Amino acid sequence: MSFEAEYRKLEEILAKLEGGELSLEDSLGEYEQGVGALRKCREILTKAELRIRELAPDPEPS
Repeated sequence: MSFEAEYRKLEEILAKLEGGELSLEDSLGEYEQGVGALRKCREILTKAELRIRELAPDPEPS
């Protein structure tokens, strides 16, 4: 999944949790899914940062 898709999933989960309509069990399930989506977002961002660092020229020493 793309970062954008994972982020949307995270926003949807957050909206459900903030809505207060879920049972405790359902809330825990949504929370677990949210943690998974957050981890995937962080992983994607970390990989992107590493690619940018590889592509960026080294700064010249002063």
